[in-house]
Amino acid sequence: MSAHKFNPAKLAKLNHPDRYHRENPEWIWETLALDDPRVIVDIGAGTGFFAIPFSRHMPEGVVYACDIADEMLDWLEKNLPAELQGRVIPVKMEERTVPLAAEQADLVLMVNLHHELEDAAAILAEAWRLLKPGGKVAIVDWKDEETESGPPVEIRLGESRIRQQLVDAGFAQLKTHGILPCHHFLEALK
Repeated sequence: MSAHKFNPAKLAKLNHPDRYHRENPEWIWETLALDDPRVIVDIGAGTGFFAIPFSRHMPEGVVYACDIADEMLDWLEKNLPAELQGRVIPVKMEERTVPLAAEQADLVLMVNLHHELEDAAAILAEAWRLLKPGGKVAIVDWKDEETESGPPVEIRLGESRIRQQLVDAGFAQLKTHGILPCHHFLEALK
């Protein structure tokens, strides 16, 4: 079964101001309470809605903005603020692999991606590989209920299913944050 994928032709939706009311990057950054992160890997980064603001909190760090869609990466490269050149690095990835070295990330972030995955176990194993020992994975995805926008409810995953996938991948100290009106927000440690 092929998973639902976001249509890159609709990439303007990814930067719509309404997103700040549903999934504000600052709320997520503050909740994660990262301790001086140097490397973040944003899997499914799209237009950099999270990569760009997260990088502004990391003057000495880098955010790898990974996506499978060339259109997203091209848009990000063309629209990346000059002061963030070299701090937000677009990376072409495959469905199940990210071409970055192992054990370098303080955080692997996946926003509005989980419901699109063909093989969640493979991408969670990839997140594990990318994370330093003690690093965090954060998953933000649409609640499996009707919301004002988002993908069809029938392709969304319940929080308990995502939690079980994290446990099956070896992650520990799972936390759920109920701060987002339309999204599940889970974090766990390697």
